[in-house]
Amino acid sequence: FVVASFLLQFVGGVTADAADVKVLSAVGMREVMLDLAPKFERATGHTLAMSFDASGVIVRRIETGETVDVIMILRSSFERPTQAGKIAPGSVTDLASSIAAVAVRHGAPKPDISSVEAFKHMLLDARSIARPNPADGGASGVHIEQVLKRLSILDEVNAKTVAYGQPTDPEAMPGYKVAVGRADLALHQLQELLAVHGIDIVRPFPKELQGTFIFSAGILTSAKDRAAAKALIDFLRTPESAKVIKAKGMEPATP
Repeated sequence: FVVASFLLQFVGGVTADAADVKVLSAVGMREVMLDLAPKFERATGHTLAMSFDASGVIVRRIETGETVDVIMILRSSFERPTQAGKIAPGSVTDLASSIAAVAVRHGAPKPDISSVEAFKHMLLDARSIARPNPADGGASGVHIEQVLKRLSILDEVNAKTVAYGQPTDPEAMPGYKVAVGRADLALHQLQELLAVHGIDIVRPFPKELQGTFIFSAGILTSAKDRAAAKALIDFLRTPESAKVIKAKGMEPATP
């Protein structure tokens, strides 16, 4: 009843006619959007056409002329498209944040990563590691590579990295590779690992190595229906959406 009441209230605040909204979202927001998209469609009558990729790839797709209404990427990745005049002024809105974590196959012993030194030893002792490709410009891929450089073990970990994964294919992501036995460890964003069956979360990276990845949404200047695009962003900032974001392993943006 609470959800139904909330949806009715939200519908009452939406004045735009039903529209098709094309969304290009970072992989980090995938689990949240797969849950919230149908709720938004039922609440507003709008239809979402969503696809997912790494933040860096999304920026390049926009720069080469791909037409979408809303993008959801790392907040830091908005600089280039904003300077290029592709983002509607004042439309960039924070949605959620995430952190990086480690996972092993379900039932496998969980290594100690409570300190930086223990974390480093875990990576050196592992036979195989799955992690995102930093070349894609995704949040965790870039951060993990920076951590490996800081620990001076990039070459060693590269030698045992078995799969970078494809952002557009959930079954090619790090957690899945561990679940099916193709890697011993998965390094990825917590919400992405939580969505994979057959693995156990060890814990987030040690505090000294932890990064916080902030995801934001922005409306493109070329959006066909800015009111519908804004309705989506407003919906993702509601208390009910915040509960879903939290349940998926992310932190909702503060009001």
